[in-house]
Amino acid sequence: ALEKKVAKSKVGEKVGLPCCHEIPSSDSLHNYRVYWQKNTTEVVLAYAEGKKISNHERYENRTEMDIRNLTLWISPVEILDNGSYQCVVQHLRFPQNPVVVCDEPVTLFVTADFSKPNITAEVSANSCESTEMVVRCSSYGGFPKAKISGTCNNVSMVWNASWVSESSFSPYNVTGELWLNVTKDIRITCSIEYNGFAKTTSLLLRKTNDCIVPTVSPTYNVITASSIIIIIFLLAITLAARYLLRHVCSHCCKPQDPVEESVKECTKTPVSSKVTSETSSV
Repeated sequence: ALEKKVAKSKVGEKVGLPCCHEIPSSDSLHNYRVYWQKNTTEVVLAYAEGKKISNHERYENRTEMDIRNLTLWISPVEILDNGSYQCVVQHLRFPQNPVVVCDEPVTLFVTADFSKPNITAEVSANSCESTEMVVRCSSYGGFPKAKISGTCNNVSMVWNASWVSESSFSPYNVTGELWLNVTKDIRITCSIEYNGFAKTTSLLLRKTNDCIVPTVSPTYNVITASSIIIIIFLLAITLAARYLLRHVCSHCCKPQDPVEESVKECTKTPVSSKVTSETSSV
């Protein structure tokens, strides 16, 4: 009996709401008055003496009732159909004093499927030790309001969640956000849970910078300054070498002193004196 009081359906499907009374085969719908109401104020469908006497415009061409078990069928189901219904059955054995034989509620839970969760990650800062990331999980188009949960390397975590909907009976969009300091590769899962249903997505987040190369390349300015210093040093050496070479050459090529010439003359062999002696003896 408790199970009959609850019905579940998805948007677009067909659902039957069970009534608390069933007309015996020996009896007829003509002897009854049946009211299907929503929230005890809105008559969805009504029969009296076997004839339809009322049908709410919002349910026009979407509802029908079984003439035996009085089940109310709704198709296609809409989000606005979500809520509490009541089946009221009166027996007309004495038309002036109808007897209520059944008056019990049944709750319809309507769901609309959320999209499969989508996880995205954006790097906000990076270093050799860690990578700071903004991770977002989003899903849309579902009903009722969903719960968002997740894990990080199989450890439960809490998303900073926000929901958007035009009204309490409109589809919801949900977004969860996390700020993570990633020091190693991790796996993130995001689950959307709504009215007994769940959808899950996972994503592997990798640390983007491992700093494998220990040396840091010099910047352009450092390279430029170093090159200028080396060039100046080489130019200085070149100029110094030229100066020394020119100084040595000028010293070697200048005219000799007269004293040195006379010394050289004195050291020559006295050929002329020999000739003179031979002439004298003659």
